[in-house]
Amino acid sequence: MGLKNRIIGHFSNEELPPSNVTGAELSSALPVAELVPPLRVRALSEAEREWLQKIHQRLMEMIDLSQIGRLDKSQARNKIRELAERIMDELTVPLNISTRQFLAKCIEDEILGLGPIEPLLSEPSIADILVNGSGKIFVERFGKLELTPLRFQNDAHLLNIIDRIVSSVGRRIDESSPMVDARLKDGSRVNAIIPPLAIDGPTLSIRRFTLDRLRMEDLIDLNTCTQSMADMLIGIVKAQLNVLISGGTGSGKTTMLNVLSGYIPVNERIITIEDSAELQLQQPHVVRLETRPPNIEGKGEVSMRDLVRNSLRMRPDRIIVGEVRSDEAFDMLQAMNTGHDGSLATVHANTPRDALGRLENMVAMTGLDLPTKMVRTQIASAINVVVQLSRLEDGKRKLISIQEIQGMEGEIITMSEIFRFQRKGLDEHGNIVGSFKATGIVPKFHESLQKRGIDLPFELFDPERDG
Repeated sequence: MGLKNRIIGHFSNEELPPSNVTGAELSSALPVAELVPPLRVRALSEAEREWLQKIHQRLMEMIDLSQIGRLDKSQARNKIRELAERIMDELTVPLNISTRQFLAKCIEDEILGLGPIEPLLSEPSIADILVNGSGKIFVERFGKLELTPLRFQNDAHLLNIIDRIVSSVGRRIDESSPMVDARLKDGSRVNAIIPPLAIDGPTLSIRRFTLDRLRMEDLIDLNTCTQSMADMLIGIVKAQLNVLISGGTGSGKTTMLNVLSGYIPVNERIITIEDSAELQLQQPHVVRLETRPPNIEGKGEVSMRDLVRNSLRMRPDRIIVGEVRSDEAFDMLQAMNTGHDGSLATVHANTPRDALGRLENMVAMTGLDLPTKMVRTQIASAINVVVQLSRLEDGKRKLISIQEIQGMEGEIITMSEIFRFQRKGLDEHGNIVGSFKATGIVPKFHESLQKRGIDLPFELFDPERDG
């Protein structure tokens, strides 16, 4: 049974999704018109909030946090819950048992977790947690944003949680350093920005990390691409062509990078370079590198460019760059042009042509006064294929174009589209209607794939073939 059928078959409109199904998977599997399962969180009433503050204050007077820190997670939570329940008995809190248990859980989350947003971290349907000041906590589920009933007590409360996150990874945030990137223990990416830069109060953005890797079969079942497109992409990776994955924020670039990297042979040495480690490669010979920001004195930074340069001295068979953002583009292109075939990278861009333009601009960031034609020639010879992803208005993620770089004509990089998503309109529920189609162009690399024993039948590129 395919992923979409597994998901839809597991729950009806009145039921909740299975716990092992992620928001990213469901965002492509569920029609917009289908009722989204309710978010399993509960907000505090004003009376409960007042009692919570009293209990928390009393508990902090009693507890020795250094002792709690020596306990494992389960023991620490049990100890705090025990103390909270004892305090509620002493204060004769006029609440029923289930509410008392809820308050005890809130106290645990406040002391050991991330306060009001802690329950969101265990909800598998959530892809992003977005805190806009103390009073507004949004989540992205199934490709759509929704406001939750949760909130922080005030900006100071939110700042305390942000400080807890960043200090756990050896970073700091204050007026002199009001922006920070960090990572939670589960691998989720965190960005925080505080006043004076954030005018309406501290802002926290968490991109959830999932241990459940999607496979190519899942992308096909989610209608992100077709079997024909998948067969060609798999052949491209196995044939060691250089691939640039392009798309906007949340379009699924990292997911596609993870999926494609799964087809790299196990006997190859892979170096991954990321700002924040997200890739989940399963091969046995993987070296993961991650950038380091400067310290408070502005020293000690290790940039993407530093890591790309260093990776060339590490005898890589493949180099995977999580996201090309700046002058590291020049060194990446140099690597692709000097024998490091089969490299993969992602870039933020809305079209394949824009992706090449962005690379050109990034090379200019090196400060090298290179002629435009020379830079474009480097790009055209380094990159073989551009894969364009998009998150559409209905929340679905699609592979909307696969283009081969043909070469140069004068000062222009020539490209040919092999597959595209043809959009036809909207249905009555707001879902985008369209289909995947081959353009009829057989790529130049088809012969290279054949020589490597990768046979893609010509029927694959037939525009009359259903997609």
